[in-house]
Amino acid sequence: MDLRHLRYFLCVAEEMHFGRAAARLGISQPPLSQQIRALEEELGVRLFDRTSRRVRLTEAGRLFEPEARQTLAQAERAAETARRAQRGEVGRLGLGFTASGPFVAPIARALYRFRQSHPKVELILQEQPRDEQIENVRTGQLDIGIVRDFQRPVLPPQMTAQCLLREDVVLALRADHPLAQRPAPPGIADLAEEPLVIYGAPNGAGFTEHFFALCQQAGFAPRVAHEARSFATLLGLVAAGFGPTVIARSMARLQVDNVVYRSFTTPVMTSLWLIGNDVLSPTAEAFLALLTAERDREVSAPAGGHWLQA
Repeated sequence: MDLRHLRYFLCVAEEMHFGRAAARLGISQPPLSQQIRALEEELGVRLFDRTSRRVRLTEAGRLFEPEARQTLAQAERAAETARRAQRGEVGRLGLGFTASGPFVAPIARALYRFRQSHPKVELILQEQPRDEQIENVRTGQLDIGIVRDFQRPVLPPQMTAQCLLREDVVLALRADHPLAQRPAPPGIADLAEEPLVIYGAPNGAGFTEHFFALCQQAGFAPRVAHEARSFATLLGLVAAGFGPTVIARSMARLQVDNVVYRSFTTPVMTSLWLIGNDVLSPTAEAFLALLTAERDREVSAPAGGHWLQA
């Protein structure tokens, strides 16, 4: 059944006059009469009683009218839903992120703005290690991900990566540690004899490997005292005196009793990367637009980071 036929029928039913209905629809009367007859033939019933003096609904037409109106309204709702989905205003957004992601101000603001401006989107947030995010974005379980790596992550052919933020790495120490008391900033070589607490695999994928490579370049193999699988445990062990650790600058926003942060003599830089498939979902495009706007607003990221321009 042509929706146009329903619109024509409802217009005639409201006007009870073919001439006025035709004028309202912006067509001439003969085509309107033909379309109504076509609808009646398709249904196999008369919808109007027509005389030279008046038009009125038949019993079939009277009962058909509310159903036609409901059908047309439902079709319009379906069309609007499709348009809103295309604009990313409804649907689902699966977003993966590294533990430090929400501590980066532009990312936190973009998440807030997205929730406010897209209340009909189901926002699914997943804190996941780098490799797990890559696999879940590849298979479509996530729309996009925010991962940390010292270099561009290795991705499947259909995926892309955009560097969002570069920031330095800092040393987290117990406040009474000798390196915390020393006025000069530490170097990587100062950790040669230190028992270290590290972010264990798979959470530390990329980050820990790069730090170990820097230790090797400084001429020593790092001594790993403990591995932590959560950031809270990592800093908890540092506070308890099990050894120093290294973290991204953005994570130094967390203040933990007896833990202090020190910059390295030679800056060690790490990056946040936004990863996604070549073709993003409309909801992912909408979030990326907000994230880009927040990036453009940021003159310099807090605590020493640099928010990159596209």
